[in-house]
Amino acid sequence: MYLLTDEIAFPPIEETSPEGILAFGGDLKPERLLLAYKNGIFPWYSHDEPIIWWSPDPRMILFPEDLKVSKSMKQLLRRETFKVTYNTAFERVIQACAIIQRPGQDDTWITTEMEEAYIQLHKMGYATSVEVWRDEKLVGGVYGIDLGHVFCGESMFSLESNASKYGFIHLVEKLKTTGCQLIDCQMHTNHLASLGAYEVPREVFLSYL
Repeated sequence: MYLLTDEIAFPPIEETSPEGILAFGGDLKPERLLLAYKNGIFPWYSHDEPIIWWSPDPRMILFPEDLKVSKSMKQLLRRETFKVTYNTAFERVIQACAIIQRPGQDDTWITTEMEEAYIQLHKMGYATSVEVWRDEKLVGGVYGIDLGHVFCGESMFSLESNASKYGFIHLVEKLKTTGCQLIDCQMHTNHLASLGAYEVPREVFLSYL
């Protein structure tokens, strides 16, 4: 397995393990993170582990035009059940994503180091947040890396039923108008599959990227 040095570089994708691990170590400097995302690589690790860099095969993706919106979600959208904003509370969104309890997950992969790194990317204009509000309360959100033609989704949270899905749908509809051609969902979840995302071979994803 490849151990990164201070050099801002990654090994060839072909060296990725069957589990999807490409390398260990390095740091979360903005330059390294942006290089990673531009090459289909992302960090994912727990607080007691070194930084682990992934490029899974297959890869979960969503073309904006393939977004599926259920009848019940369409009703919520028509009623404007929630208010949606962008980039008004990035730090609160990433912190909420870090602490929310998820089924089958005992620990968070969004470490303090990760929070600080993505907040820095947000200040640089690369990391985007979507906030979902009920009155004045933040009840859901999504954040990710915006490469222009590709949006790399990182995490979402929901304190009310359908809040994160509501925000994600708003995000996809907005991305349709900005020239975004693909949403990188990284790994399969039933939640994302219900919205129209599906898996493709890594080489196909990289050709899109």
